[in-house]
Amino acid sequence: MYNNTRTGYPYIMWSCFILCIQINIIKTSEIFQYICQDKMYLVRYKTSIKMNFHELVLKRQSTRKYSGESVDRKLVSECIEAARLAPSACNSQPWHFIAVDDRQKIEEMGKAAASLGMNGFAAGVPVMVAVVLEKMNFTAKVGSMLKNKDYCMLDLGIAVEHFCLQATELGLGTCILGWFDEKKVSGLLGVPKNKRIPLLITLGWPDCEIRNKVRKPVEEISSWNEY
Repeated sequence: MYNNTRTGYPYIMWSCFILCIQINIIKTSEIFQYICQDKMYLVRYKTSIKMNFHELVLKRQSTRKYSGESVDRKLVSECIEAARLAPSACNSQPWHFIAVDDRQKIEEMGKAAASLGMNGFAAGVPVMVAVVLEKMNFTAKVGSMLKNKDYCMLDLGIAVEHFCLQATELGLGTCILGWFDEKKVSGLLGVPKNKRIPLLITLGWPDCEIRNKVRKPVEEISSWNEY
């Protein structure tokens, strides 16, 4: 009889799920939960369990339609961990991520982001993440001033992309929002008045198809040895 160890029940369940998918008994987008030795395992079978980087960037997109399924906090933490590992000028790490899954707060944040016909979907997302800009360390601040380059915003963009790529790898969808009432969001989340929130990130299980990317040709955006 199989026991509930690493070589037992969980692996049998994986095999059963994959077999059911292959014979079309269940859909690849469905979520299965089961109890094993008093632990909850969240299993989401993906068409491609392992993606190379090119496949990952092709799959990442701005998702504006989500299913009603909640997102486990462990998955949100994985995305934040990916952002934490992002590089930054002089290792300044000028960011703080506030993950919001409180329904009332999300609705209020969604209202703060919806105006002039934009971001109407935001109030219904499962998770909203506010990206707070923190102070750069001394060396990064001096370098930023001397070179007239906003290092902290560059750093923030890199960290946010790390977050979104990790979400994509987990099968989650994201959308980066820059249009919102920052003062209202700051008040809702208790962010000090002297700190900025440059971006919000919506997060959830996508309920839409992967779109073909419309981008400029590589010849237009790059060159060799000169402009």
